[in-house]
Amino acid sequence: MADLPGIRRGTREFRRANAAFFLAAFSVFASLYSVQPLLPMFAQYWVRDAGEASLALSVTTATMALALIPASMLADRLGRRRLIVGALLTTAILGAALPFAQVWWQLIVLRTLMGITLAGIPAVAMVYLSEEMAPDALGHSMGLYIGGTAIGGMAGRVISGVLSDFLGWRLGTGILAALILLAALAVAVLLPQPRQSTRDPISLPDLWRRCRASFDDAALPWLFASSFLIMGSFVTLYNYAGFRLALPPFLLSHSAIAAIFLVYLLGSISSTWAGGLSQRLGRRKVFWVLVAIMGIGMALTAIPETSVIILGLAIATIGFFAAHGVASAWVTRRARVGKAQASALYLVAYYLGASALGTIGGYAWTAWAWPGVLSVCGGAIVLALLIAIKLAFIPPLAAPEQPVTPPTAQ
Repeated sequence: MADLPGIRRGTREFRRANAAFFLAAFSVFASLYSVQPLLPMFAQYWVRDAGEASLALSVTTATMALALIPASMLADRLGRRRLIVGALLTTAILGAALPFAQVWWQLIVLRTLMGITLAGIPAVAMVYLSEEMAPDALGHSMGLYIGGTAIGGMAGRVISGVLSDFLGWRLGTGILAALILLAALAVAVLLPQPRQSTRDPISLPDLWRRCRASFDDAALPWLFASSFLIMGSFVTLYNYAGFRLALPPFLLSHSAIAAIFLVYLLGSISSTWAGGLSQRLGRRKVFWVLVAIMGIGMALTAIPETSVIILGLAIATIGFFAAHGVASAWVTRRARVGKAQASALYLVAYYLGASALGTIGGYAWTAWAWPGVLSVCGGAIVLALLIAIKLAFIPPLAAPEQPVTPPTAQ
């Protein structure tokens, strides 16, 4: 089976696989972030403060982070395609149940379970593509998948925010869940059966050894820490921008606040641009500049003018996606042993940062309003910038800087 040719560009299988993975990526991140513009609405409807309302997103990112590595192990036992399809369908069903929550804890339980099921797709998607796609098709397919994550995150926020503004949050989330269910069914039909992957369950001691190897590297632990900080500060910024813009003197509608997430399109462009720039100049020279750009954008939001706040959010978005793209690629290049585990640990830190700092930012908002939110975001970015500067002085690995993964990792 390992000798079969990969899926080549221009074939029917290539089109089906790309469509399936784009829809899968779209569905995951639309489901994950659909509640972000609804946090002010949840706080008002359930009579909760901003910190408690933020749990609707934080519990999902937290359980998703914790489930990533177990999901990757489950894929080795069940098969990657079965896990992807099953996770998507289960997520859609949980999303369809969300509008029927009658008390706050029911909504939180459903969102917690969604984090577990959502982990099944990012945990194995890139591994599936790297195994199944021919070398000349892999770059295109990876780019399309990453594009799907960005567009899904943006569309989930905009669709749920606009629909909920006009129809109420129950109908808004219900309609989005129906769209996710249709996408999940399409993935079940389109996604080709894997031909290259083999089920090779990894033992817990071997998993521990590979994860531990990442922390023996001079740079990887710092990249994990930067992932926690930049994602945490970015999610915090957007979580409570909606609360601020709904109040005087701005008084923006939920639809207008949701529309601000359209600046995510700039992030998709900036990540591609930063990837090329880092290849020309080197990650060490580029990464700290991108983190600094993110901080400049956050600082601009302190100015109480709607246009300046939106400009600040746009600049922070450009900096975040560019920095995240460089850092995630850096992790896969640095990992000598356990490439998949190193990438998973990066994502674990990424989503735990969103959960931890996102919730802390809510209590800072309740206590000190926007200056409190900026203190959380700014503190995290200052630490991330110091880490980025430290990374600039860590010597690169001896050429070729190419990861070596034992066969049992597949």
